Amino acid sequence: MKSLVILGSGPAGLTAAIYAARAGLNPVVLDGPAPGGPLITTPLIENFPGFPEGIPGFELMDLMRKQAERFGARLQSAHLETMEPLPGGGADLHLGDGSTLRADVLIIATGANHRLLGIAGEQELSGHGISYCATCDGAFHRGQHIAVVGGGDTAMEEALFLTRFASKVTVIHRRDAFRASKIMAARVLENPKIAVRWNAVVSGLVDPAQGKLTALKLRDVKTNAESLLEVGALFVAIGLVPAAAPFRDFLETDENGYLLTSGVRTKLPGVFVAGDVADSRYRQAVTAAGTGCRAAIEAMHHLESLGE
Repeated sequence: MKSLVILGSGPAGLTAAIYAARAGLNPVVLDGPAPGGPLITTPLIENFPGFPEGIPGFELMDLMRKQAERFGARLQSAHLETMEPLPGGGADLHLGDGSTLRADVLIIATGANHRLLGIAGEQELSGHGISYCATCDGAFHRGQHIAVVGGGDTAMEEALFLTRFASKVTVIHRRDAFRASKIMAARVLENPKIAVRWNAVVSGLVDPAQGKLTALKLRDVKTNAESLLEVGALFVAIGLVPAAAPFRDFLETDENGYLLTSGVRTKLPGVFVAGDVADSRYRQAVTAAGTGCRAAIEAMHHLESLGE
């Protein structure tokens, strides 16, 4: 029987595993460097269908993992270093432990990681005042002063969305003009609930030791003057980094590094893509799961065409 390998164990990868395992394809799922993906750091997910009271991200991913294993998916703690496409389809996968795994059919569901500020305390406060998704976490900060870091369209969208919950939103941008489209920038600048701190970067967090965010240390990039901004939450919107590096020599990407596909198909036979590694627009657990389903079904059809 030909082998099916799924790279990634987030919503896309595990949904693909559930469908493939139920079809008797015995998929192998490589966990990757962050099993469950960024979703496991979200304290409560309220917009995934089927959980009226919400569900912690870690618990949701654990349930999806158990469901995939129940049908026979085999999860393996390994991550991909390099990939070598095979002439007849599929690929040889060279793993971090030095071993090689052959995938006659491959589903790439490696996701995308939030670009971090890279300052002390950021990881400790992730999910405890620092977030990377307003749609996911904005409602947890009703009535608070919320800060958003970024200057592109995503940051504008986050800031506008957060005005539904916040008493005030402050956008922090390191330049003196937004990089966002004119219409999105205008909407932010015209909104009475939004203020802007130009030419500023977040230089510190107050106070990780308390287990919650109470203020931001800001530095003016022109004068180096330091200031303090009291906030209840910080949303970081400085971009995502798709986990597509091992595939860029073989698959096309857009200008931001996301894999380009036709549906969930790639130009390589037997290689399919699901989830945020190819989605720069929606980036939701439910949309990732949907493409995981599609990729698994396409993989089944491909195997049928091979006589499997």
